[in-house]
Amino acid sequence: MTAIFNPTGLAPVSPVPAPPAPAAAPPAPTPGPVGPVLELPGTPGAALVPVTREGRPVGAFVLSGGRIRYRRVVDPDRLVAAAAGAIAVAVLAAAGVAVARRKPPAIGTVRMGPGGWVSLRGVRPPSLRPEPGRPWWARVLRARRLVVES
Repeated sequence: MTAIFNPTGLAPVSPVPAPPAPAAAPPAPTPGPVGPVLELPGTPGAALVPVTREGRPVGAFVLSGGRIRYRRVVDPDRLVAAAAGAIAVAVLAAAGVAVARRKPPAIGTVRMGPGGWVSLRGVRPPSLRPEPGRPWWARVLRARRLVVES
């Protein structure tokens, strides 16, 4: 048998007891859609209750003078997105109107034929001349003769 002696000559010290386990703390309140009531300074007592959605403020209930009113908060991200969408729709509508109002070309495709002659496809041939000797281009331009015919 082995004996252990205390070198200081004092009575043996008992080990330090373990600290007691902390009592179960109440769970931390989870942030809900309605925040705490905030007292507002002023002569008529007023209170403000913020309302959030997915962590973002969306409005607040204002309690004053025995009345409760809800005030929305303007979300700048949604405002910018709505403005960008409206501008995009306006630009697309203006482009559609510009394309719709564009006139077709007066003549079709201009091509060089064999031998160097020009082919104008899509052009109506001139109608028969009601006046002999008057060219079709003079009728189109509504040209008048400079000499008086007698």
